[in-house]
Amino acid sequence: MNLDSFGLQGRVAVVTGCNTGLGQGMALALAQAGADIVGVNRSDAADTAAQVHAAGRRYVDLRADLGDSSVLPGLVEQAVAAVGRIDILVNNAGIIRRADAIEFTEQDWDDVIDVNLKTTFFLAQAAARQFMRQGNGASTGGKIINVASMLSFQGGVRVPSYTASKSGVLGLTRLLANEWASSGINVNAIAPGYMDTNNTAALRADPDRNAAILERIPAGRWGVPEDLAGPVVFLASRASDYVHGTTLAVDGGWLAR
Repeated sequence: MNLDSFGLQGRVAVVTGCNTGLGQGMALALAQAGADIVGVNRSDAADTAAQVHAAGRRYVDLRADLGDSSVLPGLVEQAVAAVGRIDILVNNAGIIRRADAIEFTEQDWDDVIDVNLKTTFFLAQAAARQFMRQGNGASTGGKIINVASMLSFQGGVRVPSYTASKSGVLGLTRLLANEWASSGINVNAIAPGYMDTNNTAALRADPDRNAAILERIPAGRWGVPEDLAGPVVFLASRASDYVHGTTLAVDGGWLAR
């Protein structure tokens, strides 16, 4: 086996929501594997930029409200204008709202679906159009990596729009893989388990919920952003050229339980 197939030298990755947490961890992993990074965030990503630069790679900072799908084609155009091409898209940006289903508001439904599912589709569409314009062949096609969730497989509680959106991401990943594989574009997803990020701060702060979650995870710990490094580099690299439409759980064994 040639380990060079995992390298990303000369590639450009667009990563959404990479100012902190899982997105930051994936952006850094891609940079360490050789890719330049175009980060798309609502707020400052100076820490991510500094870590990417320390890895010897370029970082381009783009700002956008990803709840507004009208900005998405322009983001791809800005990325190409800045670095000449794109090769990888990581659809990581996402939000969550927690409330009992009986009380859940239409606004909380729409906000989550717009960012987590609608944006995932239309940014993937814009990236795929760019990949096709670049004339990538079957062996060098673009890579799209969506971020799903354990709730792509399970129902969860008190997160109806998040569960719906992440179930949709799993199905959408399969659909896009079916349509675009013949164009040399790989579409896959990563489903993180319970991760130590801002989104789970309330759960980790609740002693009872924290203990119940840890008891269920065979690995016995919360995941950290570095746990996604290997999976994202694999799915972004030539090593995954024959992997299409899969959603890879990175969950410490949660779903196996």
